[in-house]
Amino acid sequence: HRQVAMELRAVDGARIAGKTVLRMMGEMGLRCGIRRETDHHRYSSYRGKVGETFENALGRDFAADGPWQKMGTDVTGFKCSFGKAYLAPVYDFGSKEIVAWSVSERPGLAQQEEVLAMLVAAKPEGASPALHSDMGWQCQHASYVSALAENGFVQSMSRRGNCIDNGATEQVFGHLKDEFFRGRDWSDFESFKRDLEAYIRHWNHVRRQVRLKGLTPVEFRDQALRGAA
Repeated sequence: HRQVAMELRAVDGARIAGKTVLRMMGEMGLRCGIRRETDHHRYSSYRGKVGETFENALGRDFAADGPWQKMGTDVTGFKCSFGKAYLAPVYDFGSKEIVAWSVSERPGLAQQEEVLAMLVAAKPEGASPALHSDMGWQCQHASYVSALAENGFVQSMSRRGNCIDNGATEQVFGHLKDEFFRGRDWSDFESFKRDLEAYIRHWNHVRRQVRLKGLTPVEFRDQALRGAA
């Protein structure tokens, strides 16, 4: 109901409380989905120390007052009729935008390289954000580490086996699984990838956020960058 209320305020200029929207939806027989404890497929890429590791620069402080300051990345898996698929996103803690991503049937270095290419292309000039990840082997790889350093990113890593250190990114996975994946299935990878990428665009451009005062992630990012120019 919060999404409906924020949309009414933003698009129609309505002055309406969330509880009023919830009551009206109930009268119309419309039900809101309730988030449940996650049951999504967890993917672990940890293989010990195989490259360069970094201290936890964020220390679970995910707060950011603008875009391109603090970001998180991880990999999550999906089990479908066609097999498994993996999403590797980069999530901006300030704007709540999924700024880069890759959907693949194989969670390897090639997937991370695709994410990096999209991330670097989107980065505003002069930005030097912290990028937090787990200690997966891909994030320790020399080519990954050097690409981040060369493009002005500060690498930060969770402690081994401590997903709470990247809790902000994990929370996004929970929302995504509830809103996009739960109760659905796909018979082929290409259809799944198309629909997941459409949902990510919806997240960025349409889905309004309470913590952004009713703005979408892209609206917030654009306003913040214009104000900083």
